Amino acid sequence: MIFAFPLVTGTLVQRYKRFLADIVLDDGKAITSSVPNTGSMLGLTDPGIKVWLSHSDDLKRKYPHTLQMVEVSGHIVGINTGLPNRIAEEAIIAGLIPSLAGYAALKREQRYGANSRIDILLTDPNRPTAYVEVKNVHFSRTPGLAEFPDSPTARGAKHLDELGNMVETGHRGVMLYVIQRGDCDQLRICGDLDPVYAAAFERAMRRGVEAYAVKCHITPAGIAAVSTMPIID
Repeated sequence: MIFAFPLVTGTLVQRYKRFLADIVLDDGKAITSSVPNTGSMLGLTDPGIKVWLSHSDDLKRKYPHTLQMVEVSGHIVGINTGLPNRIAEEAIIAGLIPSLAGYAALKREQRYGANSRIDILLTDPNRPTAYVEVKNVHFSRTPGLAEFPDSPTARGAKHLDELGNMVETGHRGVMLYVIQRGDCDQLRICGDLDPVYAAAFERAMRRGVEAYAVKCHITPAGIAAVSTMPIID
């Protein structure tokens, strides 16, 4: 996934109201940027950190800048939760997840379950349909270890249960975690911050849901899936 235009850099002043951040660009201009992330962004919003932003020329936008990346402990971390579906699609098409490779058709945002949409639907006349739910991961407390979630997510637990329902009707249910940071080689479900999600994950695994984690290479030019990584207990 390559950004259409070069990103601009600046320094974070503060993030607030979840969707907004005050930033001073490197040229000294103070701006307010949109933040495409509804989560807590735990550990990624300290004032003074370096940030990267995209800019839109659309005059209808109230905030032309969009926060895309932050730098933490010398590593670039992607925070835009609108990008993982695209990154996951590229990873599947490239065959980086062998068990999902080779499907005849891939569709995005398809309705399923109890008033939900699946991020990616893989279909093939010779294989069970695969329902793929994609989650963005950018939280890390331990060097080399990514964790999900970074705050309670009832919606995430619901998705795990719905994937289990798909498995019980003869389909494949797949949870795909996209790690938008290049300094991690393992993923762990964060049970201390969200025990309900951790319980839902264990329940889904017992029901036959599959789980994969994708490592990304991140630069200001773009974000690319490079390999899978283990999910550990």
